[in-house]
This record gives sequence, C-alpha cells and structure tokens, in this order.
Amino acid sequence: MVVAGRRKSIGFFIALGVGLISVIVLLYVGWVLLSWRNGILLFLGVVLLAMLISGIVLNTFFLVREIRRNEQQDAFINAVTHELKTPVASIRLYLETLQTRAVDEEKRKDFYRIMLDDSSRLLETIEQILRTGRIGHTSRKPNLSRIDIGGLVEECVARVRTLHNLPAESLRYEPGFPMTIVADLDEVRAAVSNLVDNAVKYSGTNVKVSVEVGATDEKHVCVRVCDQGAGIPKTELKQIFKRFYRARGPAVSRVPGTGLGLYIVRSVAKRHGGRAWAESEGPGRGSTFVLQLPIAR
Repeated sequence: MVVAGRRKSIGFFIALGVGLISVIVLLYVGWVLLSWRNGILLFLGVVLLAMLISGIVLNTFFLVREIRRNEQQDAFINAVTHELKTPVASIRLYLETLQTRAVDEEKRKDFYRIMLDDSSRLLETIEQILRTGRIGHTSRKPNLSRIDIGGLVEECVARVRTLHNLPAESLRYEPGFPMTIVADLDEVRAAVSNLVDNAVKYSGTNVKVSVEVGATDEKHVCVRVCDQGAGIPKTELKQIFKRFYRARGPAVSRVPGTGLGLYIVRSVAKRHGGRAWAESEGPGRGSTFVLQLPIAR
C-alpha cells in the first residue's frame, strides 16, 4: 500500500511538472506573437522561460529520487527486521523447548546445531550493517597488508561450502598463478565472501557455482564468480551495486538479504583502487560477478 501510494505521488508530480511546462510554453508563445517587436523583452522572456522550466524539471527530478530512496530505505529496514527477528525467534523457540520438555540426546544436539546456525546468521547480519558504516567513512584508512589472493579466495569458498553444506562439485574453485595484493584483509575477505555466498543463495536448489582467480593484465587480478541461477536483467546490472538495492522478480524476492552485500563489494573495490561489475544474459540465464584489484608491485 505504501509503495503504491508513493508511485501515485511520483506520477502526480511528473504530471504536474509536464502540465506547468505546457502552460508556460503556451503563455510564452502567445506573448511572443503579441510582442515580437520588443527584442529586449523577448530576450528576458527566453531567459525567464528557461529558468522556470529548469526549476520545475530539477524539482521533479529530486523529488522522484528522494521518494525512491525512501522506498529503498523502507525495504532495507523491513529486510533487516526480518533478518534479525527470524533467528532470534528460532533460538528462543528451541530454548523454550529444551527448558520445558525432556529431549533425547540426539535431538538435543540437533537443536544446538540449529541454534548455532541461527546465531551465525544473526551475527553475519549485524556485521554487514556495521561493515557498511565503517566503509562509508572515507576518513577511515584501510589496514593494508600483503595478501595471497588465491589463498584468501580458497578460504572463503571453503567457508561458504561448509555453511551451506555443499559438495565440492556444486561449488568449485579454480586457482590461478600465485598472486599477491596489498589490501585490508577483513574488507577483501568480506567482499569475496559476499560474492560467493550470493551466488549460492541465488542459485536456488540446483547450485552450480565456479570461482576463478586470474590476472586480467599486468597490473590487475580478478576474482570471477559464475553461477547458473536467477540471472539479472540488463537494466539492473549497475543498479544492484547501490546501497539498499535488491533485484526484483519472484525468483529473487524470496532470498533473504539486506541489500548491502554488493554495495560492500563495490565499496571495497573502490577503496583499493579496483572495481567490481556484473555480467548476465538476462533472467534465468545465470550471472557472473567480477572483483578486480591491483596486483602488489
């Protein structure tokens, strides 16, 4: 209901702007036909018309952008609320069960495992939010060190494989030649983990993800994560790296998330003099995400 109301507001202000511009043009044309001999007044009229039209267009543009930004923030708050509330409710349920009922040892261990998984999910969500705040402060300098990028990626792949209980053939890692980068270890680990974890989550039940590390040229190394999942419309390939933005469509709306993962990836890449981008042939045709970073000299 809120989203529909905001869309109506956007349509109203766009229609209002077009209507005002049309009225101004009609009045101006009529005035020119009546006063075409007054050159100075004609010039001033042209300047005034340009200023009025520019003001209306800018006002409408910024208004629409602010409404969309508010929509994204509302969606982020809803997503974070869900991501925080769900594991807490689950942990509470299992704790109440253990407290009020006699449970055999095997089921008790299963309950503990589920609660630990929910705790990890909760901590990951909190860490994503905190990391976004840290990266957003441009005054904060990265803690640089020399990193074997291949070893770091292998560590992230192993972690995601364990987290989602995947066989080796579902999440494959193909190392390249040993290469070293100078970067903030925690930030690069977070960026790579987000790319691999996203590829798994958006692959649905049939997970087939491959991760590669290789040099793009003499100065840069790239981490390439390919999946055969939901895919991305070409119009959203750049949008998905914006803060709070989440891709649309029934295949992706059911996947839990906060809309911060890819924003963190792009921010980490920029902070280290690299870049990040996505490639896809469209919905249902899989995606490829690339993180490019400078090689240490």
